[in-house]
Amino acid sequence: MKEFIKRILYGDRELKDQVGKIRSINQSLIKQFTFLENLMIEDYLQKYLYSNPKYSDSKKLNKYEFKVYSQGGEDGIIEEIFKRIDTTNQYFVEFGVGNGLENNTAYLLNKGWSGHWLEGSPKYCQNITKVFADLIAKNKLGITNTFITAENIEELFAAAKVPQEFDFLSIDIDGNDYWVWQAIKNFYPRVVSVEYNATYPPQMGWTIKYNPQHNWDYSSYMGASLKALEKLGTEKGYKLVGCSFSGVNAFFVREDLVSDYFCAPYIAENHYEPARYFMVRQSSGHPRSFGPFELI
Repeated sequence: MKEFIKRILYGDRELKDQVGKIRSINQSLIKQFTFLENLMIEDYLQKYLYSNPKYSDSKKLNKYEFKVYSQGGEDGIIEEIFKRIDTTNQYFVEFGVGNGLENNTAYLLNKGWSGHWLEGSPKYCQNITKVFADLIAKNKLGITNTFITAENIEELFAAAKVPQEFDFLSIDIDGNDYWVWQAIKNFYPRVVSVEYNATYPPQMGWTIKYNPQHNWDYSSYMGASLKALEKLGTEKGYKLVGCSFSGVNAFFVREDLVSDYFCAPYIAENHYEPARYFMVRQSSGHPRSFGPFELI
């Protein structure tokens, strides 16, 4: 009996050792796959974006793309837009910010901006409150945990004491983006970024029907086409000046600021980028985090 028990115990240890080896091999393979995937994406960017004559026009925004906290190259596009039109109060509003470490405005915080985030997930808001505690304490960043609708968006802005005119608004709620932007009538951001649905070709004006209870099911039924947003932007006094190379975000500049800084015509057919969602998987350097910092 003792020998039998020993064999079982020995076998268990041997099994644990084998499981440990398999786990180690899997982790190694994942690291190698991630490394190769990053190389492939970088090669794709060099070939089809940075070395592509299509984007050689200095008024085009795509060749300025880079990624710090954004999903794709949005950080670079935003920086380039404000190099051209300059900033005023360096204030932003973004809704749909996730955990705060992958969005369009975290990098702006690194540059000394201030602003307010609106996010529907209590879990994400708890993470933001912890990770960005220093900036929240300094009143550089506000966070509101709320579900956004066309009916409450301006009340939320007012409650957060958002300036009537501010530099940058970013909209990414995977659903009623069109309708919420349409409902913002008493605030006048100088630049607006809106996620668009690249499933639909640039000539098609399409948006989901408004539903204040909409929750994205990770299908193509979400948001609005670029043409629909272009038309809405025109109605609201904005010009479509570019889209991210990944086919995720469209950028609009208020028409009184456009001048001759951007690539005309300001229509979907000129600026549409197809869905290249694999681009958002690119990772560079260490996992993203945030903490107290100084600007030098």
